[in-house]
Amino acid sequence: MGPLHGIRVIDMTSVLMGPVATQSLGDMGADVVKVEAPPGDLVRQIGPARHADMGPVFLNANRNKRSLVLDLKQPEGLAVLQRLLVDADVLAYNVRPQAMARLGLGYEAVAAINPRIVYAGLFGFGQDGPYAARPAYDDLIQGAAALPALMAQASGDIPRYVPSAMADRIVGVTAVGAILASLLARERTGRGDRIDIPMFETMAAFVLGDHLGGQTFVPPLDAGGYVRLLSPERRPYRTRDGYLCAMVYNDKQWQGFLRAIGRESLLQEDARFASYASRTEHVDHVYGTLARIFEQRSTAEWMALLEAADVPFMPLHDLHSILHDPHLQATGFFTTVEHPSEGTLRSLRMPITWAHHTPAPPRPAPRTGEHTRELLQQAGYSAAEIDALCGAGVARQADEPAP
Repeated sequence: MGPLHGIRVIDMTSVLMGPVATQSLGDMGADVVKVEAPPGDLVRQIGPARHADMGPVFLNANRNKRSLVLDLKQPEGLAVLQRLLVDADVLAYNVRPQAMARLGLGYEAVAAINPRIVYAGLFGFGQDGPYAARPAYDDLIQGAAALPALMAQASGDIPRYVPSAMADRIVGVTAVGAILASLLARERTGRGDRIDIPMFETMAAFVLGDHLGGQTFVPPLDAGGYVRLLSPERRPYRTRDGYLCAMVYNDKQWQGFLRAIGRESLLQEDARFASYASRTEHVDHVYGTLARIFEQRSTAEWMALLEAADVPFMPLHDLHSILHDPHLQATGFFTTVEHPSEGTLRSLRMPITWAHHTPAPPRPAPRTGEHTRELLQQAGYSAAEIDALCGAGVARQADEPAP
């Protein structure tokens, strides 16, 4: 059993930030109940699919969950959710807190039902500032956290977003740690807690940890920015027949690298290469020199040379070649699973392992409302009551027509 076996999570999140967090909890063994509005999670519609509402982004962010469709705008739907909250350990949501309050699901109302619950909100902004009520999306938060500006500074091009839902995923992972910390604290105190995990502040801390630089000091010592990360020459090296990612970083690596290519004298001849501090100060020159050196041999030659010299390197993968990476294949990172409705799927294994806990094989991402009847029955509703809830459109089971 996974380390979170016995923990029940009521998951009111949608799209990506919240589902990333709750999927991680499910991967660790928690029982995650995904509560969806009748239309289903919007992210179900992203990407190519074999069936409607089962797109790949959804499939890869919602494994190990059971789907319950409820119309919380109807009093009967809210009553069902309130019954589920009585013995839940975690409630996770990613709408604005004002929306939860309008539903009658603010923290005080939920804590009155279950004072031991960990009430975790993942939303755009801390509730003490002027942005509190604003909606937030990954692109907006990347921009506000200066990532596109840094991309432009490093590339000499226009500002661009990182081509990954980075903010959603980083904030989701941050939320996992906060939720687990609160569950641990509850073991000592017997009391639950409210957690706010704001996107903007989380991403600002993430980016500025690297780039606050001289602005750490009062008065500032420089304009900020980590010079090595911002070098326009910091990029994969072109080889004679492709590209390679290599990191000649500390003094030992530089000595081994230059010895392997027969240029050991460079450390004495050019003071810009003599130490870590001087290489950082002159990083554009250093990386530019490396770029010219790497053009002289093939990728395979470089990989053999760097391996022998104990200099870190990795292949430059694309979305096709990464599927065949020998390390990922050896560790079983990619597996195939048989989904009951979607057929054979490539699945991404949770990379964390435990010596004394073995989570069950992953439950595939659910169809919209796939577990509605199962969950209502477990909550104590009779078959007649379940029929009535589904007939009134309060709840919906997958494959059953809307009333």
